[in-house]
Amino acid sequence: MTEEEKVKAMRLARAIASDISLYNEQKIIKGIEQDNLFEVLKEELEEGRALYKSRVSVEISTQANFFERAINDIVLRSKAHVKSKIW
Repeated sequence: MTEEEKVKAMRLARAIASDISLYNEQKIIKGIEQDNLFEVLKEELEEGRALYKSRVSVEISTQANFFERAINDIVLRSKAHVKSKIW
């Protein structure tokens, strides 16, 4: 895995996570408030993960967690202001 491949994979993961966040704002807020975010976004996350895996090498998708990190950084951290039992 080259540095360029890593950068491209991270960029792709962040773009997919951004789209999930942008197009599912209300679902995300409701999921955080009700502490069932991953259940609420199950379909979107599966679709995003499948897209990510289809566009990166098997080596990257099995050795790095860029997609999950992007979901945490973009979907969760951007909603830190939403009241929740978990924070």
